[in-house]
Amino acid sequence: MLHRTERTLENIPVGSLGLIPVVGCEELGGKVNDYLIKWRKESAHEHKDDIAFSGYVRDTYIINTKVPRFGSGEAKGIINESVRGKDLYLMVDVCNYNVTYSLTGNTNHMSPDDHFQNLKRVIAAIGGKCRRINVIMPFLYESRQHKRNGRESLDCALALQELVRMGVDNILTFDAHDPRVQNAIPLSGFETAPSTYQFIKGLLRHVKDLQIDSSHMMVISPDEGGTNRAVYLANVLGIDMGMFYKRRDYTKIVNGRNPIVAHEFLGSSVEGKDVIIIDDMISSGDSIIEVATELKRRKANRIFAAATFGLFTNGMDKFDKAYEDGIITGILATNLIYQSPSLLSKPYYINCDMSKYIALLIDTLNHDGSISTLLNPSERIQNVLQKYREEAKSNTP
Repeated sequence: MLHRTERTLENIPVGSLGLIPVVGCEELGGKVNDYLIKWRKESAHEHKDDIAFSGYVRDTYIINTKVPRFGSGEAKGIINESVRGKDLYLMVDVCNYNVTYSLTGNTNHMSPDDHFQNLKRVIAAIGGKCRRINVIMPFLYESRQHKRNGRESLDCALALQELVRMGVDNILTFDAHDPRVQNAIPLSGFETAPSTYQFIKGLLRHVKDLQIDSSHMMVISPDEGGTNRAVYLANVLGIDMGMFYKRRDYTKIVNGRNPIVAHEFLGSSVEGKDVIIIDDMISSGDSIIEVATELKRRKANRIFAAATFGLFTNGMDKFDKAYEDGIITGILATNLIYQSPSLLSKPYYINCDMSKYIALLIDTLNHDGSISTLLNPSERIQNVLQKYREEAKSNTP
């Protein structure tokens, strides 16, 4: 694991660090804050008399903000302490449907639009007083509407441009659906961080009898769009990859898209192999289950599905059934978006915690350090694989 002590934080901070978890992102923000407090207390003695490090050690880096609503459902952003000269990191979870507000006596669940609007309200309340604004938006708002097919809106590009116009310097996201959306803001900071290392760590921690070689394991991309992700994972693990492509019926439109007729497989035999299906998100989960069922038909051994964002928009029933039927052995997803208590209680669900990784990114950026090593986890993956193999060897009688 990459530790904070291994980072070369030679630059003085851009400004005193401030963390603003926008409504709905408090839990993840709290975990990130705990890491930052711990690390900075440990290194405090080095800088205690240096004026450039004033406000470096604090009891909390979270800035007190609120987004109250009027009875009509309208809202406003309020900041309850000074942010002048601070290097601010705003964290927002646009997928947290568990946050509600009252609208003329009715309970409304917040949509991604509401969360994005709240983010803008907080930026507006800052009023240009801080040193720098950085937005950490793990699930990139409107990232599924990243390209135009016919007469359509380009919502993700518009949202990025709007944030930049409001004074945002850096936008940090995770496993963007298509990273080329950054072409909308070519002169601004935009980074998409991978979750690959956390998936591998989560899998190796929970499954102790994996044989990680091309005879026993394979990586599968459920569609052509996720091929790069699968190629990278297969390369760092030293195993083969395969992919499915979706055969669609282009004569019909159902729920805004052409329905999938079949999933066709390209790749070598999966017979007797453990398989990792990797994707950026599990939405309804139909594709993942269809792909897993097809792999089982081809005599694959255990199947693990890994996705950065577990949305599970149609509930968990079909996954419960797939687990009971032996089609899926485990599902790995991150805590970058809201996870319901029922999801966390599932026996097949492996939660991959990203808070330490986010804290490392924030800590490094606050020091104006390079994050390129953090964005490329291959060295850390090799270390964790080596440790796993050594443990397996020592446990073999």
